[in-house]
Amino acid sequence: MSEELYFTTQLMAWYSPDQRPLPWKHIDDPYRIWLSEIILQQTRAEQGLPYYKKFVARYPKVENLANAPEDEVMKMWEGLGYYSRARNLHAAAKYVAFELAGVFPKTYTDILQLKGVGPYTAAAIASFAYNLPHAVVDGNVYRVLARFFDYPEASDTTAGKKHFAQLAQRLLDKEQAGRYNQAIMDFGATVCTPKLAKCENCPLAEKCQALENGTVYERPLKLKKLQRRTRYFNYLVIQHPEFQIVEKRSAKDIWQNLYQFPLVESDQPLEDWSLLKEHAAWPDWLETENLSLKRKLGPRKQELTHQRIIASFWELDYQAATPPDVPENFQLVKPENSRKFAFPKIIGWYFDDNLLYLF
Repeated sequence: MSEELYFTTQLMAWYSPDQRPLPWKHIDDPYRIWLSEIILQQTRAEQGLPYYKKFVARYPKVENLANAPEDEVMKMWEGLGYYSRARNLHAAAKYVAFELAGVFPKTYTDILQLKGVGPYTAAAIASFAYNLPHAVVDGNVYRVLARFFDYPEASDTTAGKKHFAQLAQRLLDKEQAGRYNQAIMDFGATVCTPKLAKCENCPLAEKCQALENGTVYERPLKLKKLQRRTRYFNYLVIQHPEFQIVEKRSAKDIWQNLYQFPLVESDQPLEDWSLLKEHAAWPDWLETENLSLKRKLGPRKQELTHQRIIASFWELDYQAATPPDVPENFQLVKPENSRKFAFPKIIGWYFDDNLLYLF
């Protein structure tokens, strides 16, 4: 038996749906499969599960999601990160509901046209919903194949990606495409894991070349090293019995369409109130003589894929008789209503840590 045939045969024999039961597995509803796949992009299943349940309960059909206000969808997504997924999800739902009369695309090519859907997600939806013969290729698949075949080339190069895509398609059980794709994904998530591979109980161990060569934890090879830049955010938490000030982030930057407190971004940490209020990025519509510093909280750190955010929260009592004239994208909101907006996780932490002190 060839190594490729051995791999597919052993993997399919190993797989059992009961090993890792999840509500989006072994269903044929393309809407719910698509919803789960978008949630699971960059997210572990355990973290994504409550979000999936919440979305399905509130938006049982694609039309429900399409007709929801964007702020509501973003609030539902709050805490899950990579918020472009939520914006793309909403846009794709509108496309299916209004342009395709609610009929979800039925071919790989058409599924790939949905906003936010790439080759992996299209292959997953096509195989799980329609059993179409398209192999999924994600981080789990790269790792499993690179180890079993002890492939020495980097998986994050053009040549490496092409090799793995072709290999994955050859290995695919084309009669049971959905089952095979689920099997290799579950295998990578539970057996052939990144740091603690269960080689002693692996059904593929007999012919695993990386195990034989002692290179399990060297595969897959990656050439590109993640570079993060550090940004310093100073949030102005304006406190008044009648209002707080929030802003909707509209620029093409992190957290687009989420809300935040007025922000002064600096190129280094700011420790003194005098330095903050004299900073070049201070909003000119907010007069400093109307403010007094109550306290400074933080810094808090949030690691994003390519950025590190260091945030400090400056609680400022507003003392003028009339509220400031805020620009477009800013809102005066009742303090008790401010938590109803969708905020980045780092501001969510601030709310959670200071719930007793805010109002």
